[in-house]
Amino acid sequence: MTIPELGNLEEVDLRQAWPHEARSFTPWLSENLEILSSVIGIPLELEGQEVAVEQFSADILARNPRDDSRVLIENQLEQSNHEHMGQIMTYLAGLDVNTVIWIAAGFKEPHLSAIRWLNEHTIEPFAFFAIKLKIVRIADSPMAPVFEVVVKPNTWERQLQSIAKETQSLSVVGELRRKFWTCYLEKYPEEAQYGSANGSSNRWRTVTEADLVVSSYMAKRSVGLFVRGHTGVDQKEVNNQIEPFMEELIRKTGGEIQPDGSIGEFLRIDTSNESNWDEMADWLYQKSWIYGNALSEMGQESVN
Repeated sequence: MTIPELGNLEEVDLRQAWPHEARSFTPWLSENLEILSSVIGIPLELEGQEVAVEQFSADILARNPRDDSRVLIENQLEQSNHEHMGQIMTYLAGLDVNTVIWIAAGFKEPHLSAIRWLNEHTIEPFAFFAIKLKIVRIADSPMAPVFEVVVKPNTWERQLQSIAKETQSLSVVGELRRKFWTCYLEKYPEEAQYGSANGSSNRWRTVTEADLVVSSYMAKRSVGLFVRGHTGVDQKEVNNQIEPFMEELIRKTGGEIQPDGSIGEFLRIDTSNESNWDEMADWLYQKSWIYGNALSEMGQESVN
């Protein structure tokens, strides 16, 4: 047997990859949010860089297209410090964010304790992450980023499944959604059995045979759908349930495995442009039936 020759994985100084935090790392991360998304388990869409909040500038503001909530990403290419801790609290209030991701080369224990305290003493849907950033490579190979989750919410899996509750007074975004879902139901009135038009980003189609839900959503720059469980069911349980049928589901639906392990897909489109609404409605309707039928067949197979 030939013994392979293996190289040594070495950690590289972050400044070799990104000489300047604001001018190199933040733009790079803005263009590569899918890497961070795969680590924390939620999709991320860029909203802006260096977003002004009073006299400060938040590094990255993103959006979770599944529930249209805002995500703050604060970067450091050195050890965590009190200045960034204070800025994060300012951004939390000023930008109306639900999820905070603090990325640093390392974290001092008082800052980790503060993040844990916030996770323990704030209600859902608020979530706080501490993520350590490293750069590694083997010999002269290209450098590769590594995101290590140091602190995350204890109930993060449940928060991924939660649906934002509607307020009595719809926001501008909520009103846009209500208007789109109204058009959707006018075009496909049989869909009213799955709920009326409102300002929520999501609509649910229950698949009784599989005891699962096809959740359709409308975000700022996309519409999509994914398979989930009923309220309170951990996504890991859903993933375990469909795992034996995953290849068949992908073949039947054309979907893909998402960062949190679920199956789903999305159509990238400007949802604020009403001229796109017919295309959006047709795509969602056709896909939701395809997924519903595939899950129904899966449920029947699992019983037999």
